[in-house]
This record gives sequence, structure tokens and C-alpha cells, in this order.
Amino acid sequence: MDKRSARILSAIIDEYVRTGEPMGSKALVEKLEISISPATVRNIMAALEQEGYLDHPHTSAGRVPTYKGFRYYIENLMAPEPVDSDKISEIDRLLSEGAVTDEAIIQNASTALAEITKCAAVSTNHASKFSVITKVDVIPTGRRMYVLLLIASNGAIKNKVCRMEFDMTNEQTADFTRFLNEHLRGVNLENMSEEYISGLTSALGGYMLSLSPLLHAVYELSEEMMRDSVEVKGEANLLACTEFPPSDVLKFIERKSELSSLLDDALSGINVLFGEENGTFAISNGAMVSASYYKDGRPAGSLGIIGPIRLDYRKVIPYIEYLSQKVTRMLSGEGVPEIESEDDNDNDK
Repeated sequence: MDKRSARILSAIIDEYVRTGEPMGSKALVEKLEISISPATVRNIMAALEQEGYLDHPHTSAGRVPTYKGFRYYIENLMAPEPVDSDKISEIDRLLSEGAVTDEAIIQNASTALAEITKCAAVSTNHASKFSVITKVDVIPTGRRMYVLLLIASNGAIKNKVCRMEFDMTNEQTADFTRFLNEHLRGVNLENMSEEYISGLTSALGGYMLSLSPLLHAVYELSEEMMRDSVEVKGEANLLACTEFPPSDVLKFIERKSELSSLLDDALSGINVLFGEENGTFAISNGAMVSASYYKDGRPAGSLGIIGPIRLDYRKVIPYIEYLSQKVTRMLSGEGVPEIESEDDNDNDK
């Protein structure tokens, strides 16, 4: 795309993001203050439309950007705005509140992103794949009823009620709990296979084989911890957006668990997906912007927002980048660094 066409496309998109209205050639000439006629601008706009970057609504003489136009703008023309220092302080405050587990850090990041952007924030969490079992407990709750409690190093806690064929004595319960912790503590959740559990069942021997339902519960809980989940914060922001058909929003809420694979496409950099490009993300006139975060150098999940196609990408993309990088540092044990003051920056200069 030549420079003049790129400038016109960029101006149309900037104005559409601001107003949501089509832009005509005369208004564009006045906005850009360029020394070419409206007729020349119309010809350029017509060429951009023919190439698929603009669309021409039937009820207007102006043009609006298409998905292709937005994508070209994001990848080639957009100049991201620096994240405001006041917003950084607010984000860091929200991130650090009660951030004692990996899950809490990611939930805080989603909450911060929803509040800052006024969009719905979405996230996936694979951090459990790097976690190990830290404790297993067996708790009697009634006649032949026991709760198996599983705790992982990422702070996740799962429990399952098991019905046994007999009541264990306190000594049997203590012995079995000790056996579980000796063989499971420090084992990576990723290594908890059916074969591993079968080996432990064989190791029990004798009457202890009747306790195998509790061991199978360990496997089931490990699987639950490993299962990818999609969290959405700020769903009310979607319902409040007049640009979204309510039926599309309700369909998205019902099918949000299917977003996991789409979010995980953002393995490097920023990933932008528009509503009608994929059947899973079925919000017309919508966009999802996401980025991956890492733990100890390995992909641990994704974080992003869902909003109208005319998002101010210059602002929201830097927020997503900042949060994904901050979450990466916190999950890797680096914490939230102090924000430099403007005076400090001036002294550095």
C-alpha cells in the first residue's frame, strides 16, 4: 500500500473508532488538511474498497473499515500509545491484592483488564501443568464416607467425596494418608497417569487394595487441575455494549469454554481475532485481542479482552502487553516492580 492510501485508511479507522460513523471524502480532506481534491480521495477510497480494506454502507456516502482494513491497520499503520503511569499504578495495585497463588494472580489480571478497558476480559490458565502435589489428606465425613483433599503447589485445592465398602479405623486412615503423601508429594500433575495410579494400587497390597477408590480419586482430581479453563470477567460490559446483538452475547456466554483453543493461538505477541472470522467466537461486529503469559519460560496461559470491532487498539494492546508481561514476572517469582516516578525518569535523562 502506498503512503497516501495508508494515510487515508489510517484516518478513516481512527475516526471510525472515535465516532462509529462512516467517513466521506470531503470530511477526510478537512481532517487531514491535505492538498488533494475530494474527488482524488474518493478514487483512493474506492480503490481501498475494491481491495477489501473498506466497505460502503448503502445508507451512507462514506466508508467504514472492514476486518481486513483493521488487521492491516493493526499490523502496519498503528502507533501504540504509551501506558499511562497512573493506570500502571492502578494495574499494579489490582494485581498485588491477595496475589498469593497463581490462580489469584491471573484472576486479578483479568479483573484489572476489565476495569481498565471497560470490556470483557478473558483468560486461560495452564499454570497447573507446572505444579506438583504438595499435600494429600483423607478426612472421614460419615459412615463409609471420606473426602479426599488434594493441594498443588500453584495453590489449587480440589476435593472429592468417596464412598468406601467399610469404615477405616483412625490408624488405618493415618497410615493410608501417610502412604499417599510419601508417594505423591512432589509428583508433577502432568505425570499423574492411570499407569502411575495402578502402580500405587499394586504397592498397597492386602486389604489396603480396597482403598483403591481413594487413589482413583487422586487421579480424577489431578485431571481436573490440569484441565484448561476459560475465565471471563466483566461480562456485563458485553451486555451493555449496544453494538452487539444480545443473542450473540448470550451465545458467547453459553459457549465461552470453547474459547480456550482460540486464546492459545497467541503463543507469541498479540493475537487479534474478529467476530465473523471464526464460528467459535460468534459475536458479530466484535473483536478479541489476547497475548500469552509464561511461567519459568514456558507458556502458562493467555489473557485478553473482548469488545466491539472499533476498539481503540492503540490503547488496549499496550495494556494487554503490559499485563501479560507483569503476570509472567509474578508467576516466575519476580513480583511487581516499583514504578519509576517522572522525576526519576527526568534524572535519568
